[in-house]
Amino acid sequence: MNIFETQVIAIGEDAEDFKQEDMLLLFGEDAPPELSDFCYKILIKPIQQTITPGMKVWFNKNAYKITAVGEVAEENLRNLGHITINFNGAISCDMPGTIYVEHKDLPDLKVGDTISIRM
Repeated sequence: MNIFETQVIAIGEDAEDFKQEDMLLLFGEDAPPELSDFCYKILIKPIQQTITPGMKVWFNKNAYKITAVGEVAEENLRNLGHITINFNGAISCDMPGTIYVEHKDLPDLKVGDTISIRM
């Protein structure tokens, strides 16, 4: 069951830089200019239910198990299309706007790719 699904609509010229930190930054169409170059821009879409550890974030056909969810991550995703996805596998949240997923190679995203959160 899909909890959330969106598409990548633009990629900032420095978005790949955060991969060195095992992170991807997502932001809706209206990303502020100071963040725009660092983000993968997405369409803001509704979230169907609470995002919890154990669900999976899918990048096209590649799944990553969610290990922790920051206290404002879901709210930011709902209102701004903005979250950080950290691929370090942490089970506690240091950053409130972050969803943490299992440690695996980061996906290579292109415009038009699908990002979803599923049960």
